This record gives sequence, C-alpha cells and structure tokens, in this order.
Amino acid sequence: MSNSGKVWDIREAYKQQRNNAWSRGDIGVSSDSSSATVNKIQISTTGNASAFGDITVAGNSNGGAMGGSPTRLLFGGGNQPDTSNIICYKEFSADSNFADFGDLSVDRQMLTGASNGLRTVFAGGRQADGGPFTTSNRMDVSTFASLGNAVDFGDLTVARFGAGSMQSPTRAVFAGGGDPANVIDYVTFASLGNAVDFGDIGTSTTYTYFGGSSSETRGVFGGGGNPSNASIINFITMASTGNSQDFGDLTVDRITMSAAGNSNRVCFFSGQQNVPGGPGTNVIDFVTIATTGNASDFGDATGNLGFKTGGHSNGHGGIVLGKLQRPSVTYMPGSGRGLFAGSHDPSASAVIDMISIPTLGNASDFGNLSVARGRAGAGSSLTRLVVGGGEEPSASNVIDSTEMQSQGNSADFGNLSVTRNQVGGLSNQTRAVFAGGFVSPTFYDTMDYITIATVGDATDFGNLSAAKGSIGTTSSSTRGLMGGGRSPSQTNVIEYITIGSTGDVTDFGDLTQVMSTNAGASSSTRGLFAGGLNPGDSAGINVTSYVTIASTGNATDFGDLTVARYIVGGGASNNIRAVFAGGKAPGTTNTIDYFTIATIGNAADFGDLNANDAGIAEGQCSDSHGGLQA
Repeated sequence: MSNSGKVWDIREAYKQQRNNAWSRGDIGVSSDSSSATVNKIQISTTGNASAFGDITVAGNSNGGAMGGSPTRLLFGGGNQPDTSNIICYKEFSADSNFADFGDLSVDRQMLTGASNGLRTVFAGGRQADGGPFTTSNRMDVSTFASLGNAVDFGDLTVARFGAGSMQSPTRAVFAGGGDPANVIDYVTFASLGNAVDFGDIGTSTTYTYFGGSSSETRGVFGGGGNPSNASIINFITMASTGNSQDFGDLTVDRITMSAAGNSNRVCFFSGQQNVPGGPGTNVIDFVTIATTGNASDFGDATGNLGFKTGGHSNGHGGIVLGKLQRPSVTYMPGSGRGLFAGSHDPSASAVIDMISIPTLGNASDFGNLSVARGRAGAGSSLTRLVVGGGEEPSASNVIDSTEMQSQGNSADFGNLSVTRNQVGGLSNQTRAVFAGGFVSPTFYDTMDYITIATVGDATDFGNLSAAKGSIGTTSSSTRGLMGGGRSPSQTNVIEYITIGSTGDVTDFGDLTQVMSTNAGASSSTRGLFAGGLNPGDSAGINVTSYVTIASTGNATDFGDLTVARYIVGGGASNNIRAVFAGGKAPGTTNTIDYFTIATIGNAADFGDLNANDAGIAEGQCSDSHGGLQA
C-alpha cells in the first residue's frame, strides 16, 4: 500500500526494514568554497540543489568539515583566510542560518568529519600557527546535544589533510589524504583514543581531496587528487578491515569534492576538473551503495562549489536506524506542543521546557536558547518558535528561532529594532510582533515585527498608546491584543493591532483591574489574561479575565489561577486549553496550571516545570494557539 497521508502499515514497515529500503533522514548538504551558503538536496530523489542557509564565516566554507545527526548539522574549521577553529551548527529542519556552537582545539583547514547520532569527530587537516602550513594528525570530538568547545579524541595513524570519511554507528573511518597517504584508519566513536589501521586504498597511488559516505555496512568514496584516479570510486566493508575495492567511476573526472548519503545512496558534490588549477564544476552524481557500477547524474549544485568543501547528511550509516522515530510516532505540527523558554529569576536561564497541551503532566527538557535570558517576548507559527529581547541580566536585542519538531537548541534569527526586556510577543502563522519593553530607566512604546519563516532583523510596526513594559499579549489569526503593563505605574488598558498590516494600536477596552507582568493565551475567538502584580505592587494576583478577540469592550472575570503569582510565563494554548507556567508567589514557583477556554471557571493543576522559574518568555508559545486557528 502507499503510505502517503496514512499511518504506516506495520507489515510494510517490517518488509522495508528487511529489504534495507527503510531510509533514514534524506537531507544531504555540501558547503560552497566561494560563499557562505550551504547547498541541500533530497538524497532519495534526483534534481538540482537549493540553498540551505549560511555558515557563520564565509571564508570557512573552503576547507571546512561537517558532521550530521538525525536533527543537527555541525560545521568545523576552514580557511579564514588561512585556518579557523570555529564550529557552527543548525537544525536540519530549519531554514535559518548557522549559529555559533564552540571551537576546535586547534585552528585548521582541510580537515574531515565523521559522525554517528551522538558525536562528530573532526580529523586531520593543516595548521598554520603564523607560519607555513603543517599537517595535523589531531582528532577532536563534539557532542551534538551540547554547545561548547571540542575536546581531544586522539591521533590519526598518519598526519594528513583532505581525507575522506565514512561511518557506521560504532566506527568512523578516514581514508587517504594529502602529504601523501593511501592509508585507511578508523576509531570507535564510544571511546577516546588513537586511530587503528584499517587497510590501504586498493591502488598503487595515493588519494587526497575526495568525498565519502556510507550505509551502516558499506563505505563508498570517490574522486581524488591523483590525475590517474580522479574518476575512480572505491568501497570498503565497515565492520571489517582490509584494502578498499573498485566500485566504478564518477560521471566526470574531478577532485577536491564532497559527498553525502543515506542508507541507500552516496551523492558526490561538485569538485574541480582534473587539470592543474582546474575550474570548479556544478556536477552532482550518485551511486547505489549496495551495488557496484558507475555513477549516474543527479542534478546540479547552485554553483561551481569548487575546492574541497564539506558535506554530510541526516541519514548516513552512522545513525542507528532502530533509534529513529518511526513515521507513526513522529511529532505532528499543530498537535499541541507548548514551549516555555528562558527565565530571569532566580538567575538567567536558557532552558526551554516542553509540554503536550492536550495531556497533563510535568514538563520535559527541549533544549536551550542561544543566550540565557528571561522576560523576553515570544511568538510561534505551526513549526517555529521565535523569542526576542529579554534580560540577561542587561537588556538584549537577540531574536532566537527554535524548530518545534526538532528537540534541540535555538539558532540565531536576527535582532530587534530596539534593545529591551519586559517585551510582550504575539503572532499568527506569518508574523510575530514584539511590543513594548524597558531598559532602566526608560520604557518603550516600540512595536516591531518579523516574518517567522525567514531570518533577519525586526522591522518597525508602529507604536503603543504609551511607553510601557510587562504587557500580557494574545491574538487570533488576524488581530493581536495587548493588556495591562506598567510605565512605571500599572494600567488596565487593552489595545489591539491588525497583525497583517502595520500601524499604531487602537483602543479595545479595559481589564477587570490594573495589573502588569500578567500573561495571555487564546483560542481563535477568546483571549485570556492571567495573573500579574496587584495594583499596589505588593503581591501576585490569581485574577484571570477574558475578552472576545473579534469585538471590542471591557474584559469579564473568567476565574482564578491555582496559585496567585506575577511575572507569569504564558501563551501555551490550543483551541481548547490555555496553559500558564511559573512566576513568583512571592518566591519562584514551578506551577503549571490550565483553563478550559470555552468554559468560565478556575484553573486546574497541569503539572510542574523542571525548575522554579519566573520571567519565562511572554507571548504565544505553542504550535496551535489562537493565532494559528482559522
């Protein structure tokens, strides 16, 4: 049966696994030696490559290395202009640019990367150290889930640069390389230590600057820097040792190229034509790993990618198939994922907690913001959370983006037009708007907006009726509401904007009492404002009120939170439930409670955050809030 639009038939899934036809991830990537932009293909199809975002330093694209997990891509080293120690990363599911991850232990270029689902090993390369290039035998390792600097793994059996790499779930294999070598050696991912001899490239010549990838059982590499062998493709059996064997030929003789693969195919990207100083090519070709034979045309890169670029994928043989989520249990956008991002009390935190709004239970860890901070504004589309501004402890202009479906850390999106904290956020499927804010001693009436699907800095939207911060926010798909706040005195004013336009706010009505540091959430028709500081700034309140978003008028009492509190984190809602988390009461609390939006009444206990937090990002922080509903 076809599984398009259906739940996987278990018998068919079993047959596909037995026939080695159940593919892992399907995104293959390669960097461009002439620009910062990374190319992307869908490995199981054919066709031309498309742009996939930019690495953090354009000069590094020539001579850098990559590693891929099921969800995350790392890029390390490169030319800047000679060598670099930078490691940057992005999520495979994101259209955003790369963000800083950490540093290699030593600056170098022409290194290579191999990975399993947990780690990337960056091997070999050339160092400059202020003088002539020297060839390195160094191996560093980075763990995908944890931002930070790489640590020493061990040494290659032979110092070399421009080697090719292949991987199984347990082994990283490095073949060939300059200075010169026909050596193949390997390491075991799970244990730090020096490389062990695997065998030799099965020809009488040496290889350098070629591309390789692998299934779980077979590694395939091709091209190379020797004029007599620039079209040759070789293969090895990953679990054994021994010399490589002939596989076939590339469609075009070329050197200094990269490769990416899944469990069925290896795709070879671009490279230089096989003449001294030869021009780059845009050729992409592929082979089927389980067979032998010559490569077939796949399509074209976005340009002549040129000299020794990095390549990798989210579906290579280093990723254990059994540990991937099956399609029947894969997260579905719009199913009710809620995220609570950052906090500022008891200290600045980057932690993102996750809940499933239709269920009850404690939050689980999702990942981290790029910068630890609280009291930011937030908005979300069906697939992406954006968090802008905040307190770290000084005010911030950073906007982060987080892909809802990929548990992991945020990536840099751009900057707010004005640095500030105590920001309110609201959104629909297309835009997020960040409203108000504060940088001592000044409050702001600024509103700016971003287009959630792109990356870049915020643009001016219009102005609030008064400069203020600590506003509760909520929205429908067309209208955004802002209620309460302080400037420095508190207010009960509710005002609104039309999200698809730009311009100043319009008066909506009043809350049931003056308040600030309250939180908002909504269905497509009804907006709730919950908690906050009382009019005397002496205690938190449990008051919750509601409005009908499409109309105007004063708010009506809805019910009470389970715990009176202020600096509430909010906005995780679907069309049925509004969920509010954390705050101060007066000490910080881990309380999460919820309301049934259609039914007036008091909140009920939902579960707990992972820690007592106040100042969680205020705005719409789910994949199914009222701004995303028709």
